[in-house]
Amino acid sequence: MPQDDPAAHIEELRKAIRHHEERYYIHNTPEISDEAFDQLLHELEQLEAEFPDLVTIDSPTQRVAGRPIAGFTTVEHVVPMLSLDNAYTEEELRAFDDRARKAVGPGGGPIAYVAEMKIDGLSIALAYEDGTLVRGATRGDGVRGEDVTVNVRTIRAIPLKLRGGPRGRVEVRGEVYLPRASFERMNREREDQEEPLFANPRNAAAGTMRNLDPALVARRGLSAFTYQVVVGYGDGLPPSREASADRRSLGGGGQTVPGQGDSHAATLTAMHRWGLPVEPHWRRCDTIDAVVAFCQEWAEKRRTLDFETDGVVVKVDDLALRERLGATAKFPRWATAFKFPAQQAHTKIVHIKVNVGRTGAVTPYAELEPVLLAGSTISMATLHNAEDIARKDVREHDTIVLEKGGDVIPKIVAPILSLRPSDSTPWTMPATCPVCDSALRRDEEEVVWRCENPSCPARLRRSLEHFASRSAMNIEGLGESLVDQLITQGLVRDFADLYHLEASQLEHLVVTPRQPRSDRAVPRKLGKVGRNVTDQIERSKSNDLARLIYALGIRHVGEKAAATLARYFRTMDRILAADADALQSVSDIGPVVAAAVRAFAEEPRNRTLVSRLASAGVKMSTDLPKPTDQPDQLAGKAFVLTGTLSSMSRDEATEALERLGAKVTGSVSKNTSYLVAGTDPGSKLDKARQLGVETLDEEAFLALIMKP
Repeated sequence: MPQDDPAAHIEELRKAIRHHEERYYIHNTPEISDEAFDQLLHELEQLEAEFPDLVTIDSPTQRVAGRPIAGFTTVEHVVPMLSLDNAYTEEELRAFDDRARKAVGPGGGPIAYVAEMKIDGLSIALAYEDGTLVRGATRGDGVRGEDVTVNVRTIRAIPLKLRGGPRGRVEVRGEVYLPRASFERMNREREDQEEPLFANPRNAAAGTMRNLDPALVARRGLSAFTYQVVVGYGDGLPPSREASADRRSLGGGGQTVPGQGDSHAATLTAMHRWGLPVEPHWRRCDTIDAVVAFCQEWAEKRRTLDFETDGVVVKVDDLALRERLGATAKFPRWATAFKFPAQQAHTKIVHIKVNVGRTGAVTPYAELEPVLLAGSTISMATLHNAEDIARKDVREHDTIVLEKGGDVIPKIVAPILSLRPSDSTPWTMPATCPVCDSALRRDEEEVVWRCENPSCPARLRRSLEHFASRSAMNIEGLGESLVDQLITQGLVRDFADLYHLEASQLEHLVVTPRQPRSDRAVPRKLGKVGRNVTDQIERSKSNDLARLIYALGIRHVGEKAAATLARYFRTMDRILAADADALQSVSDIGPVVAAAVRAFAEEPRNRTLVSRLASAGVKMSTDLPKPTDQPDQLAGKAFVLTGTLSSMSRDEATEALERLGAKVTGSVSKNTSYLVAGTDPGSKLDKARQLGVETLDEEAFLALIMKP
């Protein structure tokens, strides 16, 4: 690379990074290690810091903005983003073909189609000017969407600059999605923090794209596929054609651009050549018979994909023929979506039991008669909470309809009432903890019942597993079976006891796998494995304070809040000494988290625990960089949330408000600035009206937090 010419060196680095991003994120064939890639990116960052005039918007360093944005603006689509009509059976697919051939007129032969996997995600429109990404917008209502460019830029599968693409402006349409692995990782993290799980990858992707913090969007690992060039005016295509009536009549079909070709198959090939991510399993089908065969083939094979798909999109291949077919007010006549049959099965509920988490949350689940569903045997399904069970009227010994939500999470859809036993009775939440027999309680603001006994063995077990987990203290080898034995043998009663274990104690400890992999699995002494665990425990002493804060399992304190507390206060002593006002003065730390931290600090047993950890040599300070600025758009405003919001969870709404400087409290008072009321708001709405507190519905709330 030319070292004596900074501009040339920077451009060579960008070219290399773009190449390796494409190999990794689009083709899944990386050519260099993650470390080598990071070195290239770091070198580019250093050069651009030294020569800021050479920074461009398409540089790989500009993917993740440094701070949250205030909100999204609304933009109008040049060509409406229409929906697709659906076909659910082979007969309906053939009826679609019949309509298309009739529209062509008599004497026409079979119509060729392109069949593509229907990506279960969020529709997106990407605008490129002279090959550089300039805008990304959501579908919205089809006519207007949200400008989410700042979030689109964090998705590494989407190129910031096209490779040899057309000049002028092109608009590319596609789908942003969450890969299965990213979805499962995200839900594991939410489960560890005892937060509500996302129902499916589509909802998770949609919620992520509407998040106001691009750094969070980048962490969640979204990806994308593109499938259509819908706007084009480059060399030889004057801008005046952009708004022509004929183009709008295509219903999103778009015009050809130089290099695109005159067929959809040629378009997909060209898009791939330009460096755009195109789902590789598409197929050109000469007849509707070939389309039917493709749909039947992928109805089963779809489980082998690393993303969610709920069907096949069938499109007329000839672009000129598309223009002749046109569109209705809602759907293009040249395309349809064949939907796969739902992945459902029938089985029986053997028992409804409850599980106790590390914060004492008691979650019901169903033990099922094992049933094969979507390629795996299901014997258990979550029931979320007592209210969900009552709403569905699910009972023990019911025959139920079981479905894989997003083909991932087993979900009970409904009981089959005609098969319900005559002596069936409604299920009720137990009054006491099934492990320690302590009374269960529920805060009026929550749907979750909790065991409040801090010495409950179930809470201790889950807490130790969380403490040792990879995102916390990362103590490899300290899993479920070993934790069970440490508690049963009385060797560990809290986290600090781990640091007083000796290798000889673990070497001779007998452990039985909780889920044996074979019938020959037998109890065994840990031996050398025990020594390795003590080495891991010793190593964990040097972990950063942020890991320790998260590992302690303070309610409402996830990884991000733990890192924020560590960055701002620097030592554990300062965190424990901080009052609620000091805690809430920190960006991203609102009243809920502040109250939880104060409750932890004011409990004598917790202070004793931290003191014992410090005496054992566990690090109580951080090396993380100090924080910089804090937003204040809603500083001094107090909000109360009630009911259910359709666009985001309550935690995400709280996070959005706190990021803008607002405080979120649990009850309405004369000091409340706004009450945000979703569906089924409850008594808080009545109290707000009595006190004259301004009430915001969901639309007004979104307008407020997204205000530029």
